[in-house]
Amino acid sequence: MQAKLHIKKGDTVKAIAGNAKGQQGKVLSIDRTKNRVLVEGLNMISKHTKPNAANPQGGIVKQEAPIHISNLMVVDSKGNATRIGRKLNEDNNKSERYSKKSGEVIK
Repeated sequence: MQAKLHIKKGDTVKAIAGNAKGQQGKVLSIDRTKNRVLVEGLNMISKHTKPNAANPQGGIVKQEAPIHISNLMVVDSKGNATRIGRKLNEDNNKSERYSKKSGEVIK
């Protein structure tokens, strides 16, 4: 079993290092083997494509590249980048994530 990550698909994250530092976006996918995350609008690259059915003209396409998970922090509902903690919910004994800065539960 792989270790739990502090980021999940659908979270809003902020880049804290690299070329995309300070930018925010929504997590599209996570590669657990390489510890990399694809974030909407972050770490954009230019990819050269041949003509195909989807893009008959071909050319240069802008798309997101994966960014390492250590360069990202989860953003809470107030818009602050925060560290993530885990605590047991008393009602159903399930682990839930919370913001260490504000203490609120992150959905």
